[in-house]
Amino acid sequence: ATGEPVVAEDSGQEIDALDGLPGVESARYGGADATYPRKFALIYDALRAKNALGSPARFICAVALVSGRRVLFETEGVIEGRIAGEPKGEGGFGYDPIFYYPPFAATLAEAGDRKSTVSHRGRAFRALRQFLTSQYPEP
Repeated sequence: ATGEPVVAEDSGQEIDALDGLPGVESARYGGADATYPRKFALIYDALRAKNALGSPARFICAVALVSGRRVLFETEGVIEGRIAGEPKGEGGFGYDPIFYYPPFAATLAEAGDRKSTVSHRGRAFRALRQFLTSQYPEP
């Protein structure tokens, strides 16, 4: 519609014990108006019902560069972890307080600036930047 190249991004959290939920519905999980504490409560209730607290989980970010109807580049950034025993931390946003990242021995909400070095969005957009610089090197 713009006649220009466009970048699109979508991210979500997948929880193995919940068959990949909330997944692409992460932003709307629990309803359009659900707060993150409400979303967390729903997730923990579902995990307790399956005796699956601490389930493996991941954040995934999909990025695509398109021009007209042509996909010029697409990639995924992924960070693997598990669901924390309880929400912890004040930093980050979204599902960060319930996502425990073992290499940091902390949730992403507790990770501070370290999060940017491993985040799913960071990985995806670094790959996009590498593609763009390889296709369009600076003069």
